[in-house]
Amino acid sequence: MRIGIIGAGNIGGNLTRRLTALGHDVFVANSRGPHTLTALAEETGARPVPVEEAARGAEVVVVAIPVKAVPDLPAGLLDEAADGVAVIDTGNYYPRERDGRIAEIEDEGLTESRWTERRIGHPVIKAFNGTYAQDILDRPRPAGAPDRLALPVAGDDEAAKAKVRALIDELGFDTVDAGGLDDSWRQQPGTPVYGLRGGVAEVGKALTEASPERPADFRA
Repeated sequence: MRIGIIGAGNIGGNLTRRLTALGHDVFVANSRGPHTLTALAEETGARPVPVEEAARGAEVVVVAIPVKAVPDLPAGLLDEAADGVAVIDTGNYYPRERDGRIAEIEDEGLTESRWTERRIGHPVIKAFNGTYAQDILDRPRPAGAPDRLALPVAGDDEAAKAKVRALIDELGFDTVDAGGLDDSWRQQPGTPVYGLRGGVAEVGKALTEASPERPADFRA
């Protein structure tokens, strides 16, 4: 598949490494420009592009940038993406450490990915937000392996969600359907599943144990 990755930090960089190794055609972008991605491109074979071009023709687009940077993404970012493009939001809202206060999340109870979806004007699938970046490289396992990790995946577009879950399976991880995007608070920072290294049963249990009240540590 043709995959666009916006953000070349820990998650975006390691997804670039794995997805290119699996034979996907990866285009990677960051806020500092393609010239800063030369080393990653040489390592992986991914093609560095400006942010404006990252989604062009892409069947999957990964948004792996700080929440505070989402409003700075160019308008029409997804206009030239492939029909039925699945957009993965890996982001987390960290108001104290990084992002500042976002009223719609804090006061209106909007889930973090619903907020991102509204900013980019396209449905998103929430995945990888509680995954340790190094596990993307070190912890893939074949289907059926007893120590295979599972990742929660939330979103409203069932076709896009199925595409994302299939891609995660290809990467070497199981998935658990975490419901629609309005249910994605169950996997936000401070919840039992966030950062959990567990299988399908453990992840499913953790999702049911989540509270909709945002923990104090993750409020501005």
